[in-house]
Amino acid sequence: MRFIGEALFVVGLASILFHFLDREVSFLAWISNWGEGVAWAIRVGLVVVGLGIWLGLGKRKRA
Repeated sequence: MRFIGEALFVVGLASILFHFLDREVSFLAWISNWGEGVAWAIRVGLVVVGLGIWLGLGKRKRA
């Protein structure tokens, strides 16, 4: 699970950074079709969910 969270976090962060460079992550280009607000919600959601999984679920140890 930790890898999935880390991947979501990195992809979301890359999408935010690339947006300011007038670029987009190729498989996330479709989010701009829904409008600026929805695109930002998806970008921020990827970062928040990815960070939550990475830090929260990724550090749990199995009993």
